[in-house]
Formats: sequence, C-alpha cells, structure tokens
Amino acid sequence: MPRDYYEVLGVSQGADTGEIKSAFRRLARQYHPDVSQEANAEEKFKEINEAYEVLSDDEKRARYDRFGHAGVNGAGSGFPGGGFGGFEDIFDIFNSAFGEQQAGHRRSASRGRDRRVDVTIDFVESVFGVEKEIEFQRLEVCDDCDGSGAAAGTRPTTCPRCNGSGEERSVRQTFLGSMVQSHTCPNCGGKGKIIQNPCRNCDGSGRKRKRAVLNVKIPAGISDGLQMQVRGDGDAGERGAPPGNLFVRVRVKDHAYFKRNEHDIILDIGVNVAQAALGDKITVDTVDGAQELSIPPGTQTGKVFRLRGKGFPRLRSDGSSSGRGDQLVYVEVRTPTQLTEHQRELFEQLADSLGREITAQTGGRGFFDKVMDFLAGDDK
Repeated sequence: MPRDYYEVLGVSQGADTGEIKSAFRRLARQYHPDVSQEANAEEKFKEINEAYEVLSDDEKRARYDRFGHAGVNGAGSGFPGGGFGGFEDIFDIFNSAFGEQQAGHRRSASRGRDRRVDVTIDFVESVFGVEKEIEFQRLEVCDDCDGSGAAAGTRPTTCPRCNGSGEERSVRQTFLGSMVQSHTCPNCGGKGKIIQNPCRNCDGSGRKRKRAVLNVKIPAGISDGLQMQVRGDGDAGERGAPPGNLFVRVRVKDHAYFKRNEHDIILDIGVNVAQAALGDKITVDTVDGAQELSIPPGTQTGKVFRLRGKGFPRLRSDGSSSGRGDQLVYVEVRTPTQLTEHQRELFEQLADSLGREITAQTGGRGFFDKVMDFLAGDDK
C-alpha cells in the first residue's frame, strides 16, 4: 500500500499550500538522487514528487481526501504540479542543488587584503596635525618574477586539462534529462594557468611579504581612536588585481594637564586665597604657548575663564577648518593646610577683621547656580 501523502511530506491534513510547497522543497533538496548519499534516495524522491503532485493540486487533493489513493489513480507520474507551471518548483530545487557547480568559472584574481596599523601621537600633535613614519608588514609584488609566480626566464603555461578556461564541464543524466554541470578545474585551481617552474623568491605566489615604511599625514583636530584610510597601500593583489587599502588608527596620548571636550581644551588651575581675594595677573599654559590671564578680585572656586581660539580646529565635512574652539580655564581657590607661625598670625588678624559669625546665604548667585549658568552657555 502506498504511504499516506501527508505523512510523506510531513505535514498535517489541514496544511495550506505554502506549507506543502515548503515541505516539498526541503525534502526534494534532501533526497535528490544526484546529491543525496542515501541508498534509497531515488525511491524517496519519486514518492515525494508523487505526494506533491496530488496535494499541490486543489482538485486532486479534494479527491484524495475523500477517496484516498483510489481517488487519484493514475497520479504519480513522477513529476510534480499537474501542468507546466509545476515544473518551476523542481527547477528551483535543481538550481539550489547544483547552483554552485553550474556557476563554476575561472577564479578571478583576488584583490589584495586590507592592512591595519596603530600610530600614537601626542596631545599637542592632535591639535595641529603631524606627519608620522609608520612601519608594517604587507604582501608586495615579487621583484624576481614581477608577480607572475614563474621563475626568471619562464612563463606560466595554459592548463592542458581545462584549456585555460579554469573550469571543467560534465553531463549528468537526471530525471529532467541531460544537465551540464561546471566546476573549478582541479589541475589549475580555476586560474587557467600552470606554473611549471615556480619562482623561488615567492614560491610561485607572485607576492612576497616585506617591511613597508610610509609617511602618513595626520590631520589637525583628529580624535583618539579615529581611523584613516590610505587607499592602495595594503597587500598587493593576485596577478595584477587591485591592491588593498591601509587603515591607520590614531591613538592620542593623555596630556599631563590638558583635557579635550569636543573642540575645547580644559585646564584646571589653583590659586591661593590671597590671589583670589585681591586679584592677580598669572600666566597659564596653552597649546600655543604661555598666555597672561587676569584674575579679578573676589574670584571664587568654579570660576571659568574662556581663552578664545585656543582649542581644537572645527573641521567641516570637506576637511577644511572653520576656526578653533576655546580653552576653558577652571579656577580652584586652594585653602592652605600648613601655615607658618607668621602666616597663622596674619590669618588670625584677617579673621578678626572679617568677623567669625557664619550666616546662611539668602540672596545672590551661589556656586551651584553659577555652574548651571555655565552649562547653559552663560559663563559671564
């Protein structure tokens, strides 16, 4: 007795057309006699086709559901679908099974691989840009054979097995008739050429690993971790194929006291209580050199001074600059922790003159308010 068609395809009796088609495609790939290694693959494949021929046709399926196999006597021709349109499914299966072999052709020469290298620069160099010499290993065209892979005085010859096509064709008999398949020539590996006398310098590969030394221009304003692409400076391609690219990742070393915030440079300084109370003219460092800064009388901790144009370049998308950011100088008023006897006497006199009574501040702008003003853009 023939097996139940629903059981053959592994679907329920209420399965819709999409489920039936999906099950057929899966099983047909598995049991196609030209790809399956199972001993009974051909019988299973015919059984699958017979079940699909009935269950994919609404009329035949209705008769089968009512009368069983007797209702579809004569079905089972071995071809699915009941008409020309049904052959699309089996051709899809065949293409899926043999697509890779049918697409076989001469293996094209591969583009060179990309190379990556890290370069470290100083903080100030990241502001103004710098040119750095980098060293790395890459594959370059062999000097002895000029990339052919053949020893000096010789040349690669055409593969006798595939006549230079890089592929072989074979005819296989399937249930659809004769089918032509293509696969990569095993004699030449799809290259179409044979090297009888390989170059000793590169062992016939046409490329040799060498140490490369390049000068790379790192643009002003570059950020830590940014990666630059240098086209054509990666590995050489096979047999004249284009080279790969070089990717340079930039690492910026931390500065002793400068910090970066987008286009601005941050500098924290400390002043003593006398400077803060009386005011002073001090010298602060910038990436452009020392600059004088006026500390007004009564300066409090948290005061921020802005030095215009002393930050990082503001780069446009086309690489041009639209000026520079600023340097922000944050002031901390430092209270001395160790006093000489004379200093203590002076502070005692000052404390007496200022008064020792502590009162809560009820008006004006406190330190927290000033910080919030600065974050909002009002640093006056």
